Amino acid sequence: MQNVSTAPAEIWFQQQNWTVFPFQQTTWDAYLSGKSGVVNAPTGSGKTYSLLIPILLEALAQKKPAKGIQAIWITPIRALTREIQQSAQRAATALGLDWQVGIRSGDTKPSERKKQLKNAPQILITTPESLQLLLATKKYGNYFKSLKTVVVDEWHELIGTKRGVQMELAISRLRGFLPALKIWGISATIGNMQEAVDVLLGTSIKSTDYELIRANIDKKIEIKTLLPEEIETFPWAGHIGLTMVKAVVPIIYGSKSTLIFTNTRARCELWYQHLLELEPDLSGQIAMHHGSISRETRDWVEDALHEGTLKAVVCTSSLDLGVNFRPVENVVQIGSPKGIARFLQRAGRSGHRPGAVSCIYFVPTHTLELVESAALRAAAVAGEVEQRVPYIRSFDVLVQYLVTLAVSDGFKEQNIYDEITKTYSFSSVTREEWNWCLQFITTGGPSLGRYEDHHKVVEEEGIYKVTSRKVALRHRLSIGTIVGEGALQVKFVTGGYIGTVEEWFAGQLKPGDVFWFAGRALELVRIKDMTVQVRRSKKKKGKIPSWLGGRLELSSQLSHQLRQKIEDITEARADGKVESLEEELQALEPLSDIQASRSRIPCADELLIESFKSREGYHLTFYPFEGRNTNEAIASIVAYRLSKLEPITFSIAMNDYGFELLSETPIPIREGLRQDLFSTENLYDDIQRSVNAIELAKRRFREIASIAGLVFKGYPSRQKRDRHLQSSAQLFFQVFNDYEPDNLLLLQAHDEVMTFQVQEARLRIALQRIQNQRIVLEETRKATPFAFPILVDRLREKLSSERLEDRIKRMKLQLVRD
Repeated sequence: MQNVSTAPAEIWFQQQNWTVFPFQQTTWDAYLSGKSGVVNAPTGSGKTYSLLIPILLEALAQKKPAKGIQAIWITPIRALTREIQQSAQRAATALGLDWQVGIRSGDTKPSERKKQLKNAPQILITTPESLQLLLATKKYGNYFKSLKTVVVDEWHELIGTKRGVQMELAISRLRGFLPALKIWGISATIGNMQEAVDVLLGTSIKSTDYELIRANIDKKIEIKTLLPEEIETFPWAGHIGLTMVKAVVPIIYGSKSTLIFTNTRARCELWYQHLLELEPDLSGQIAMHHGSISRETRDWVEDALHEGTLKAVVCTSSLDLGVNFRPVENVVQIGSPKGIARFLQRAGRSGHRPGAVSCIYFVPTHTLELVESAALRAAAVAGEVEQRVPYIRSFDVLVQYLVTLAVSDGFKEQNIYDEITKTYSFSSVTREEWNWCLQFITTGGPSLGRYEDHHKVVEEEGIYKVTSRKVALRHRLSIGTIVGEGALQVKFVTGGYIGTVEEWFAGQLKPGDVFWFAGRALELVRIKDMTVQVRRSKKKKGKIPSWLGGRLELSSQLSHQLRQKIEDITEARADGKVESLEEELQALEPLSDIQASRSRIPCADELLIESFKSREGYHLTFYPFEGRNTNEAIASIVAYRLSKLEPITFSIAMNDYGFELLSETPIPIREGLRQDLFSTENLYDDIQRSVNAIELAKRRFREIASIAGLVFKGYPSRQKRDRHLQSSAQLFFQVFNDYEPDNLLLLQAHDEVMTFQVQEARLRIALQRIQNQRIVLEETRKATPFAFPILVDRLREKLSSERLEDRIKRMKLQLVRD
């Protein structure tokens, strides 16, 4: 296809007053020469057309009209599908191609899916889960026989998830019977781009058969921090957040459109409610968008943004990747996003077009987040972004995939083994492990052989297939790797669907209770058949739903910049040049004064440990600035090692900046430091003893059991309660732990705990860094500004929000008294 002319596309670009960027031209040429690859370009740079255009040009050069699916376009979220569909349809029409561009996702009506199976569109836009469902369809090989390419959009969002593993497996199957298939990815910048390419394209592709194409576009980002009127010298997480609503209102009124990003759905609900309370005139001009609100409502919000009828939308990551709306004028980030890539992605929603400046306002929710604002700006200037750790050897995804193939046309084990071992995730799978997988799907393996429910697949004449209609139905309903907490639908008693809340939250409600959800005050009428039935309420106050698993952790790259900014404060104070600091760090001077007078502000090459005594006992606070999970792991190891010196019991609290050890008896910290407290020697064994790895693995196993098909969530009209699924998963865990300790799913649970929860690699690097630092032990009379938010986090576990407020006020009064 090297003689394909790109002139038609160039003419169309000229008609639109667009410029063909060098990276777009390079991609067109690489695609049309038959290569695979990855396009790496910033948000709003035109990367979608870098691949849509050559797909269309290739068809334009063919003499016969293209029939059947020519291209599959994968998106990580359903909200992106309509934007891509409109872009593709627009380009196809402009180039004179009579092509259909179809969407298949969880929101596609069954009638439309049937039409697509009978008369396939030339471009099918779909999700990883829907592609797996197509592979579970009889004679899928005929359906895909004309396929030329697979494009995986926003690949950086998939690579660090099991959905990415799903894509690896799907690509391996398509390539198995379509060896000339081109595979392309579209990705924003990540710290391990070459690894991202390797994961997408697999281990068998030659370096001469693909290209990594980087867009040399300098995306300008303007970061403006809204400073609080009063600097909290003893800050605590979330305290000043809602007090900043007044500062955001002028931004809304001063621009045509604004996206207000929050990190959690609960905060999204709170900000929307408080904006309307403060400015009732905004009613009808602002809306809310998050993943638990009904699809219909989200569609309405996206359409209204596109039409320009909304001034602002309060949202979560549900709008991170951009949907079908015009470029917004401004973006507001409420609280630290805890990651550089996430922050840049959200900033890119403003000025979402080539050459435009992206403007983002940072709104701190507590004083110390001002340091994170300065750190984010420094990281953006330095071009530093996070890596994404790919999942490998995810046997839960593999066994689900094998049953998927068995449900459709069946498979020959040698063929599929050869295919999956060419993927990045499963390249190391041995024959013995493969045979275990086959045994698991046919007999349930050594532990479950007696139970017919786990005899899902049968082998007939060398073909592994599912013959039971019940097994096939249950499997199709269970395809996917997204395992959330148990969700209940929220509906009006009259039948209108509103969205979903988690089961644990609904369990706290009783009839007559009022809660705010999707911008409405709702009164609980009853909970019936996994449905929360409600009616509207006129009450002004009520509970706000929260969703588990929403807390973000400070990334290692942002941690590095954070430590550097804290050192900048130290150096500026020592030189008497505080006015040379960024405005965020200058604003922190009242807090810095108290911290320096009571203890010290550490340099980047120092680890600060503070020791003080209170009515509660003896406190040690450490400040590695390594993110919540890593700080928790360091705390557990330090507590374990100190308890070996002296029998002692600790309570542990932590946040992204540091951790606290609290004991009723004096803590032998000096002796611990002499015994090399932060050594990496015997680290793995100490982790196993200190963090209760068995309990963590048991929790992790719930997700693995669900993906692997060990537990069934129930039919759409008869969903099982979350606690039932949890108890079932724990039962399997215990059986495997007692009778089959080499069970691959059990071993996977332990591996995932170490890799993704304890983050052993990051923990080891952090301890090695601390060993090379100067450790400073400061004995203080009272808690410092750095320690205060950690103390508050410990109290959150014990007190309600109202009692917590009162307790914090008393704590502050005690701390400010000399």
